[in-house]
Amino acid sequence: MSSTPRPDAPRVGATYRVQVRPGFDLDTTAELADYLADLGVTHLYSAPLLTATPGSAHGYDVVDHRAVNPELGGEAARQRLLRALRAAGLGLVVDIVPNHAGVAVPAANPAWWDVLRRGRDSAYAAWFDVDWDRGRLLLPVLADSPDALDDLKLADGELRYHEHRFPIADGTGDGDPRQVHDRQHYELVSWRRGDAELTYRRFFAVSDLAGLRVEDPEVFAATHELVLRWAAAGEVDGIRVDHPDGLRDPSAYLARLRAAAPDAWLVVEKILEYGEELPDWPVDGTTGYDALAAVCGLFVDPDAQGDFTALDTHLVGRHTSWQDLTHDTKLAAATRLLATELNRLAALAGDVERDAARAGLAELAAAFPVYRGYPPHGARHLAAARAEAGRRRPDLTAALDALTGRLRDPDDELAKRFPQFTGAVMAKGVEDTAFYRWSRFVALNEVGGSPAHFGVPPAEFHRFAAARQVRWPASMTTLSTHDTKRSEDVRARLAVLSELPGRWADLIGRWTVRAPLPDPAFAHLLWQTAVGAWPIERERLHAYVEKAAREASAATSWADPDPVFERAMHDVVDAMYDDRKLHAELTAFAAEIAPAGWSNSLGQKLVQLAMPGVPDTYQGTELWDNSLVDPDNRRPVDFAVRRELLARLDAGPPPPVDADGAAKLLVVSRTLRLRRDRPELFTGYRPVPAHGRAGRHALAFDRGGAVAVATRLPLGLARAGGWGDTTLSLPVHEVTDLFTGRSYSGGQTLLADLLATYPVALLAPTAESVEASS
Repeated sequence: MSSTPRPDAPRVGATYRVQVRPGFDLDTTAELADYLADLGVTHLYSAPLLTATPGSAHGYDVVDHRAVNPELGGEAARQRLLRALRAAGLGLVVDIVPNHAGVAVPAANPAWWDVLRRGRDSAYAAWFDVDWDRGRLLLPVLADSPDALDDLKLADGELRYHEHRFPIADGTGDGDPRQVHDRQHYELVSWRRGDAELTYRRFFAVSDLAGLRVEDPEVFAATHELVLRWAAAGEVDGIRVDHPDGLRDPSAYLARLRAAAPDAWLVVEKILEYGEELPDWPVDGTTGYDALAAVCGLFVDPDAQGDFTALDTHLVGRHTSWQDLTHDTKLAAATRLLATELNRLAALAGDVERDAARAGLAELAAAFPVYRGYPPHGARHLAAARAEAGRRRPDLTAALDALTGRLRDPDDELAKRFPQFTGAVMAKGVEDTAFYRWSRFVALNEVGGSPAHFGVPPAEFHRFAAARQVRWPASMTTLSTHDTKRSEDVRARLAVLSELPGRWADLIGRWTVRAPLPDPAFAHLLWQTAVGAWPIERERLHAYVEKAAREASAATSWADPDPVFERAMHDVVDAMYDDRKLHAELTAFAAEIAPAGWSNSLGQKLVQLAMPGVPDTYQGTELWDNSLVDPDNRRPVDFAVRRELLARLDAGPPPPVDADGAAKLLVVSRTLRLRRDRPELFTGYRPVPAHGRAGRHALAFDRGGAVAVATRLPLGLARAGGWGDTTLSLPVHEVTDLFTGRSYSGGQTLLADLLATYPVALLAPTAESVEASS
């Protein structure tokens, strides 16, 4: 399929992510077009648009790839959205989900329904990654009770279990419900068996999301036909690929996708570990978590690492090794949450005794240093995993040697499936468990981040950005997404704690005594989160801590909630609001560090928007946003307030840096507009050093004409007496700060003057000054 984009298709210069969903459908989204154009983005970046499980709030559980989700307004609403975007001069980037499909409501998914009805004879049997040789397709929907099947009923030619509906194979409908059930191609089992005995590949440990076999050209064609038709018609300019690590052969998949959409801007949700490079895939880059880690780390003081390590040791009562913690959480994920997938792998290792194969594969996955290995570095990562697994389990030496030999063979079925497993183990063991257990400094506990890597010095950031400009100049940058654990502004305020380690230790010591919790590590996470998001509605904090504690799976869990611990946890939250002394101290401290947090927020936002890459703004974050992990970060956004505030900015003087967030909207809109209107100023990357005693507090770079300047570690700067005589070398021609309107003649400029109004500056040459200097 050849792509023929429309002649006026805008270059993907900057995106704005909208969580299109029931309740905020395509017609509502279309009403944002003029606002997004005024903001300065070039493209709307939408959540998945294909038909999803009824009521889905996110769209990643696609049930029908042939149609736009009717709950979003269907095809007619998509056409109306396109007309609105084109009228505003905007394009569209869509999110696609190749790895899995939604099966929570079988009747909503025609392909899955047919597989349940016809088994391996279904025309769709090849769509799903099912191990048919192990017997019937197991569906974990029953209550954990030996008599759960007594609640089965027959109705309208279907089997019913409470709200669940299932098809009946032809000629098998006679008899009572249990007899009919026993003749089907599927078997309903306890929900607890889902982690160990299922016969189909899932997305991570989510049994409601069944893995798709897009490596099959027919499955690829059927599941991508509609989106690729949009791309060919010039109705889609970019494609975001969800979770490529889950695919059997991501490289081959992306090559096929690129061939089918050669002109699309193509980015992948590939999570890179610290120092890991994106494989040489035919894509434009990642969805930006690598940039997020580098940018946010700039505003964390590396000198505080020892203090926070000591504090964590004091609170928990022992030193916590990040390496040992993540090994244990990954091993638990491999052997418990993902036991179904581990058992399937062990069955493929027929030359190794079953228990030894299971233990060896789990250890290799727990020791694997990245999500999954790809050529040419995959062999190196496997070797590292083998060495670490052997160190921890010398009793498995023979099994590890045999398994590693198999995993080195690219044609071995075990070697093809194992990488799908390591990615899931990393995600569940680290992102969704260890990040909630290790609370040394939770501003670093972010997707794509490395909590053990405490802060990013400016020189390191400059190396990262310069390399990005050379190799991945069109890769996405981001600070907040629907998957981030805490919004960018919460992390920016938490970064201030790295400048106050002693003060924070005193406060957390008092607070945890006044409102104790049996799990001191989780208590530290809870108090940091509260300070970062304060003031936050009580019910939101209650919902957050319940999810966080169950994800940590230390004192409570999703499978086995501990009511005693959870009551104590909720009592601590209530104390934050009801205990007058605690409430007053928490409120006063959050207010005290808020201005420094705002400085960090403006700094990291400017750096993210101006650095090499295609910047994305997550919905609502153009103002201060104190969102926590999903679903909190999917809350409705008040666009009327943002629209009105942007109009006021365009009509009036620059706003102060205060609680209404107008200063952030100023930074976002002026930076995005400059990138859109004068892209020639953003074609390179060069660090701009600051000279003077406060030089370490400045981060500045020249993008080829546009110069971004940000303040880092603002409390340390204030303690040192401010900028003093610290200067920045500006271009010789006249430049104007887009945030204040003030002009500078170039040469050595005092940072005290440049940053007198805001802690950031964006300098651009006037057209006349460029002509004069040339």
